[in-house]
Order: sequence, then C-alpha cells, then structure tokens
Amino acid sequence: MNAYQRSVVAVIGLSLFPALALAQSGVIALPSVPANVVRGHIPVDRAPVLKIRSGQTVAIDTISHQGVSTPEGAVAFFAKGGVRPEDVLPDAIAVQKEVAIPQGGGTHVLTGPIHIEGAEPGDMLEVRVINVELRVPYGVNASNKGTGVLPDHLSGPMSRIIHLDAKRNVALFAPGIEVPLAPFMGIMAVAPPPGGSMVSSRPPGMFGGNLDLKHLTRGASLYLPVYNNGALFYTGDAHTAQGDGEVDGTAIETSLKPTLQFIVHKGKGKGMVAPRAETATHWIVTGLDRDLNVALKNAVQAAVDFLMQDKGLDAGAAYALSSIAVDFRIAEAVNLVQGVYGMIPKNVFKEQKDFWFKP
Repeated sequence: MNAYQRSVVAVIGLSLFPALALAQSGVIALPSVPANVVRGHIPVDRAPVLKIRSGQTVAIDTISHQGVSTPEGAVAFFAKGGVRPEDVLPDAIAVQKEVAIPQGGGTHVLTGPIHIEGAEPGDMLEVRVINVELRVPYGVNASNKGTGVLPDHLSGPMSRIIHLDAKRNVALFAPGIEVPLAPFMGIMAVAPPPGGSMVSSRPPGMFGGNLDLKHLTRGASLYLPVYNNGALFYTGDAHTAQGDGEVDGTAIETSLKPTLQFIVHKGKGKGMVAPRAETATHWIVTGLDRDLNVALKNAVQAAVDFLMQDKGLDAGAAYALSSIAVDFRIAEAVNLVQGVYGMIPKNVFKEQKDFWFKP
C-alpha cells in the first residue's frame, strides 16, 4: 500500500450478533450474516429475518457484491488494491461461501426481508433514511466490454478499488482526484406482487429495487406501494458516490450500514404506479421503462399527476410548471429498465409543510 492509500481512515466495523434492540438509541440492529441475506433476487415468499412495528428504526448491515461475486474470493480480490485480509468483512466471506445466486438472478447481496406489522396491500411504506455509515474504508468501480452506456469502450473487464477518507469525506480516486462522498442505498425495495416469476435484483420496478437514485441520502424519504402483508423490505447495492446515469454500470460500490425508519401509511399506496421520494427541498417522482424515452414520459406524467393531485393545479398549469421549474434527470441507464426522475422544488410554493428532516 502506498503513502496515498495509507491516509485512509478506518471506519465502523462489523457486528455478528443477532438482531437486537440497542437500549440507549431504541434502534434495532440487523447484521448481514448468511441467514439474513439473499443474492441476486427479491423473493416474495422468504420468511422475515426481522419483524418490527410501524415507526421503529433499524440499523442494517449490508454487503457489496463487489469482491463477493469474484471467482478468486473477496480477500484475494481486495488484496489487489492494497486491502489487508483483516479489513475484509467476515460476513462478506461467509456469504460468498454459503449463499447462492438463483439462475437468472443478478449479483446484488440484499439484507432482508423486514416485516413491518400492519402493512397490507394498498398501503404505502415510507422509508426514512436516518443515517448511512461506512462499514469499510474502500469501494469498487467495475465495468467490462458490453457493459454500460458505452458497451464497446472497453476491451475487457476493469475493476478499480477506491480507498475512502472518512474524516475528510472523500473518495481517493487517484492522486490529485478526490470525489465527495454521498452514501446511499442503490436498492431499497418491498417484495414485488405475488404470483409472478423470480424477480432479479438488477432491474428496478414499481416495488422500488435498483433505483440508483442518488438523492436517497441521509434526510430523504422513499415512498413505496405495498403488495404483500408486512411489506417485506430488502436493501443492498450500497454506494458511496454516484453520478446521474451510473454510466459504466457501477458507482463506488461499498458495504454500508443504513439506519432506516419504517412508517406505514394506510391506504396511500392505491394508485401508485412508481416509487416517489422526498427531501427537505424537493419532491421526487420517478419514471421507469426499458425505453429511456418512455421512462422520461412516465416521469413527466408522474410530475404532472403529483402537481394536480397534491397541489391542486389544473392540467395546463401542472404541465407548464413541470416545464418551467422541474428538472428531469437520468437516475441510471444500465440496468435493463431505465430510470428517470423529476426534481420538483418545494420553494416555488408559498405554503410549506413541515418535513421530518431539517438540514
């Protein structure tokens, strides 16, 4: 390891204890041991690894699939980037050995499901991002020929192990290049509607999943329609930094510990066709489709619908305000189903409702 890499700061470590109540904070801890995770898919019929009540908060250990999905194993993979064996998460090593990916599944490691008491089909689950912490001081960006927005740009596989400076809150991309950290969970999902085929963890959907929405950092809320009793929530695919589009196929993929509060809104999921989100400054609508043009249309329609239904605008005014004040951006364009989101600024409305997070 060179002098530049040695400036990296050690961060929060691993707990291998079962889910337990942390008496002082009232937060429940959920470790990412093999019994608590799945790989590559989002099951509907998996038994809950944790049951909670609406309003409770859970600190969830997650594992990046980077390193875990390599044939040489996580220890050998990360050693190529100067990571010591003792700095590789034990649960990552165990999951690689003990948890299989089903045929047709993706690569992600997901912790869950969490059963939220009282959640029923037709409800809406609000997931409040209380905090997102690093579990390890490194991450990975990887791509390959045939991958990403420029599938012919590379001639073969590429993996870049990127060290993180937690004290300065930057990723040490290369000497002279530092990227600010903004950790968030690429996948937050409820179980999809029952009765279908196996759902890969790769494409996002109505249930959430691999949205790669970089604004779901500390202080954001994600709103998901509920399709099964208990909602059955999963999370994984953690990122410490990502540009809109995630154009080479990955962000800085890192094992993180999100602390999430779950709130059930009875009956509010009826009519939801895509996930929504909210921050202290914006409402965020999403549009999903395999065709990026259709995904944009869906996001614009979602913005117009929101402004009509929630803000009382007529059709013409909602369409006009969407053109004048709403920014439409590509969340990601690399996971089969494309994602576009619209940022609706709250400050254009004189009447403001309180939001749970104050910057």
